Amino acid sequence: MKFAKGFTLIEILMVVALIGILASIAIPAYSNYVIRGKLVDASTQLASARIQMEQFFQDSRTYVGGPLPAKTKYFTFALGDTLSPPYVTTQTTYKIIASSIANQGLGNAGDYSYTIDESNTKVTVMFAGAALNQVAPATCWIMKKGDSC
Repeated sequence: MKFAKGFTLIEILMVVALIGILASIAIPAYSNYVIRGKLVDASTQLASARIQMEQFFQDSRTYVGGPLPAKTKYFTFALGDTLSPPYVTTQTTYKIIASSIANQGLGNAGDYSYTIDESNTKVTVMFAGAALNQVAPATCWIMKKGDSC
């Protein structure tokens, strides 16, 4: 008597289906994880910039002309009250805006935007391309889907 060796078509299809189900769960979760890692760039730069602005204010008694973080791989930084020019900083107030750069794994330019000001108000302006209308005074930035402050 001879026994057939190998796999049946049904067994192979079951394995392919199982791999497909696992991939449909794992790939989006991994993508979100990678995006969260890139968003840390904005939060660390903004927190550091706030400290530098406060040090500048202690020395010169104005925020005008204060230091601004350099552009990073994932974000650009600007001083001001809006996401479009002109940017305004006064002697006693400032707002630093971090805005994502296009084609860096974060979608379109500006899909992720965060701000911080002189009173340490942290606002998430845009997250994944959707305006959040977060109400000040917010005390945190939204860094992953489903988060809230």
